[in-house]
Amino acid sequence: MVANDISDVRIPDSKLAREVTRFIRDTESDLLFHHSVRVYFWGAIAGTRRRMSFDPELLYTASMFHDVGLTATYKNSQLRFEVDGANAARDFLRAQGISEGDIETVWNAVALHTTPGIPEFMRPEIALVQAGAGMDVAGRGYDQFTDGERDAVIAAFPREADFKHGIIDAFYEGMKHRPNSTFGTFNDDFLAAKDPAFQRVDMCSVILASPWTR
Repeated sequence: MVANDISDVRIPDSKLAREVTRFIRDTESDLLFHHSVRVYFWGAIAGTRRRMSFDPELLYTASMFHDVGLTATYKNSQLRFEVDGANAARDFLRAQGISEGDIETVWNAVALHTTPGIPEFMRPEIALVQAGAGMDVAGRGYDQFTDGERDAVIAAFPREADFKHGIIDAFYEGMKHRPNSTFGTFNDDFLAAKDPAFQRVDMCSVILASPWTR
């Protein structure tokens, strides 16, 4: 997989990046694969523009693994899908001999990418995965990219004609068997949208029903 420079950003040309690409290409659907690469580009372009000091290999790895937990491999898992993806990235990187410090950065980037309000205050790689995912899924920061940047990224890694519904379906399919894992994030929105029988957990009710007498 080769892409020309887009605003001085390109996929790292390294053995690790190639192994990551091969693994994710064999694991994810076209929709999730292209989405993950775009997350890297949105994050890296934003980070470059802000003159943030980040490791492209770590950002690329975290971006590519961030939605692995939604795949059929985890159809029986009860963990948050973000944790499944983070654990998969950790195991992959350990097998590649990557340092534990770098592994921790990638783990946090994947695990926290659906937890707004926290990643932006952490290491750049962690902040940029969350920013890139937000841009590609929800259009957060859309106007901070030029028409040329958006067109170049989409040309290299196409956004499916019905990506909006496709990504909602992918989230639902990846989490419908573990509804309790969606509590505390916006992920319960996907289950509520697709399953009329889904009931959200209300924290006030949990507190009032606790065994404490006062």
